[in-house]
Amino acid sequence: MIALLTLDCSLSEKAHIIDAIERVGLRAHLDRLEGRERIGAPGAPAELARSLATFSGVADVLPQENAYALVARSGGELPENGVRVGPAVFGGTEIVVSAGPCAVETAAQIEETAQIVAAAGARLLRGGAFKPRTSPYSFQGLGEEGLELLARAGAATGLPVVTEVVSPAEVEVVAEHADMLQVGARNMQNFSLLRAVGERGRPVLLKRGMMSTIEELLLAAEYVVDAGNPDVVLCERGIRSFDRATRNTFDVTAIPLLKRETHLPVIADPSHGCGVRELVPHVARAAIAAGADGLMIEVHPRPDEALSDGPQSLTPQGFRELMASLDPIARSVGRRMG
Repeated sequence: MIALLTLDCSLSEKAHIIDAIERVGLRAHLDRLEGRERIGAPGAPAELARSLATFSGVADVLPQENAYALVARSGGELPENGVRVGPAVFGGTEIVVSAGPCAVETAAQIEETAQIVAAAGARLLRGGAFKPRTSPYSFQGLGEEGLELLARAGAATGLPVVTEVVSPAEVEVVAEHADMLQVGARNMQNFSLLRAVGERGRPVLLKRGMMSTIEELLLAAEYVVDAGNPDVVLCERGIRSFDRATRNTFDVTAIPLLKRETHLPVIADPSHGCGVRELVPHVARAAIAAGADGLMIEVHPRPDEALSDGPQSLTPQGFRELMASLDPIARSVGRRMG
């Protein structure tokens, strides 16, 4: 339910409307769309909607059109026409590229990678400190030490950092070091984690689960926004299918579909999307042509020595060549590279 306010709605009238919503245990969301202030109350019962229609300061009460009212395209406006992470803005005219290794391994490795991707035009440094792995015997990351190394490398190159948080208990420590919190595919429906990152206030990168529908991804984003954080960027990273020729099946259709359904920025992760180094540049270019607001690319100075996801990580030269090839595609769809 959305209460459309009158142009002369006073502060006391707004407070009265919000109080009525919160008294029934719902969260009130105040925003502006096309110059009109609105107060949303997802999940509001019909009797509350009827009651609010009689309140002073309410011009109209609109029904909730879908289950993800806050992230729907009609659900509101993003601040500054996008989600800002340091100097980079997801959702504007610029294509934002985040790049770095799957996992932070050593100080020398992450510092070298940061210098490589920064020189090639990346706008954010990515790297995993906490790694949820399918096998308990695989490299699980360096934990807090990895966060410190990542933050130091980002500061040295002027790049904001994005890294994954895997449990609500780690949100605070990760937020101390990272500029953007990533919720990975395996945790897309970890609802306690979604609420925790929503309450923390850092921009959130939310990856689509490997077996999740578009609606499930949008509902996961709704959890974060409902917790108080509108700065969410969605990421298509491929889904699991019957075909094992690639690690995942990259769903390029999801990009324009999400852009139609939501006002949130949408980026692509072609590294996980196919899992094959030689295919990553092709998938990356297809994602930009389909309307993606950015890319997340795995890069390692020596992929054959990587402790995690080496086969899908680009070499430094491969990343430079990819970045050089993106500008004409971006310009063809009315965008630009950073």
